[in-house]
Amino acid sequence: MQDNKQVIFRNPQSMPPANGYTQVVEVRNGRTIYVSGQIAVNQNRERVGQGDIAAQTKQVFENIKAALESSNASFNDVVKLTFFMTDISQIQVVMDIRDLYVNTNNPPASVAVEVSKLVTDHFLIEIEAIAVGD
Repeated sequence: MQDNKQVIFRNPQSMPPANGYTQVVEVRNGRTIYVSGQIAVNQNRERVGQGDIAAQTKQVFENIKAALESSNASFNDVVKLTFFMTDISQIQVVMDIRDLYVNTNNPPASVAVEVSKLVTDHFLIEIEAIAVGD
């Protein structure tokens, strides 16, 4: 997708420097795929990683990967990620796992928000994604 310039990643010098994300992602062509917020539940509907942000984050990214694959897309097509976390001080753990999945040369636009609670007390993180496919 990025090779034919349908998606352009920009970090304008007139904006604050970006560290681990892209300030502007322009989509010129393609279909848009919205992945609902994913929590740490596996395909058997079992909760994963009680009290473990790393285990939960890995499960969430695996869920997003499955969602993308169902639309014939991959993490290379992701243009935006939104992170909802109950403890933002754990963001580096989350980013280290994210980097195993996304294109770190052109990371997606991102936002991270600390929330007081997710759907239940078990969950420490929820992530939604927007991708652009052919």
